[in-house]
Amino acid sequence: MDFGAVLQTNPPSARVVHLAQLAEVHGFSHVWTFDSHLLWQEPYVIHSRILAETRKIVVGPMVTNPATRDWTVTASTFATLNEMYGNRTICGIGRGDSAVRVTNGAPTTLKTLRESIHVIRELANSRPVEHNGATLRFPWSTGSSLEVWVAAYGPLALKLAGEVGDGFILQMADLDVAEWMIGTVRDAAANVGRDPASISVCVAAPMYIGDDWEHMRNQCRWFGGMVGNHVADIVAKYGTESPVPKALTDYIAGRSGYDYNQHGRAGNTHADFVPDEIVDRFCLLGTSKDHIVKLQALRDLGVDQFAGYLQHDNKEETLRVYGETVIPALTDPIVAKL
Repeated sequence: MDFGAVLQTNPPSARVVHLAQLAEVHGFSHVWTFDSHLLWQEPYVIHSRILAETRKIVVGPMVTNPATRDWTVTASTFATLNEMYGNRTICGIGRGDSAVRVTNGAPTTLKTLRESIHVIRELANSRPVEHNGATLRFPWSTGSSLEVWVAAYGPLALKLAGEVGDGFILQMADLDVAEWMIGTVRDAAANVGRDPASISVCVAAPMYIGDDWEHMRNQCRWFGGMVGNHVADIVAKYGTESPVPKALTDYIAGRSGYDYNQHGRAGNTHADFVPDEIVDRFCLLGTSKDHIVKLQALRDLGVDQFAGYLQHDNKEETLRVYGETVIPALTDPIVAKL
């Protein structure tokens, strides 16, 4: 299993770069960042600095979208970073959440998402592509390599991820939901003749090492509020009888509103409706042993990477314990048997 760290690009940017360096030192393979240009600093500028200050770590957005960024500019950014730093980028993409909603916009259609994935991937892999009636290519790009991983929750978005994604990003660590969603993605892949095993699966959720459960839950409750935005869209489209597991849909009944200016922040007052049970199910909290047990269960479901959000007050310690204890237990056969 690979491990990623998910960071917000809050100033000072030097601290974001420092956390990325720590992640590499502690054995993480990926660093992901939020991509909402109004709420936080511009991620791609910081990506360049992270790549310059690290040696191996792969960097990308979790997640970008086709609405706020021109697809060809996004592709050019990745191809440029790859030329500068040697194919160490990855693209997480979805229909759009905070980046579009903060301006009173809306997520894109799945048709638009599908088209954008194709354009971004072809151009960022140094290949020509047809777009808007023109054949486009980067004459300066050779040998660039980029995977595009699709973030999805609803049935049709999961189907799209299985049909066209190089990877699938599930932003929650609930075991029951993960089993259903991974199966849905793989079935969709098989139905279009793809090898289901060729699609990488990434589960992303807050990770907090500690023993004060009340404090940990309060530091990570924001995540249930964030996920609730996507679930609310699913319920609005499919009703309460959607094929999405009840564990995911029931808790939003108490949701009354959401302030995107508090998006992804510990202490978010618009996440008060999220019960402790949902925080525990969606996140990884507790001692290193607690994390290892849940990560092993996720790995057994077919998860290839766990990407841990660090939007809380225990960032460095969580990275340290993961590097010293958790990651070896999931990657070193000898340690795993201890």
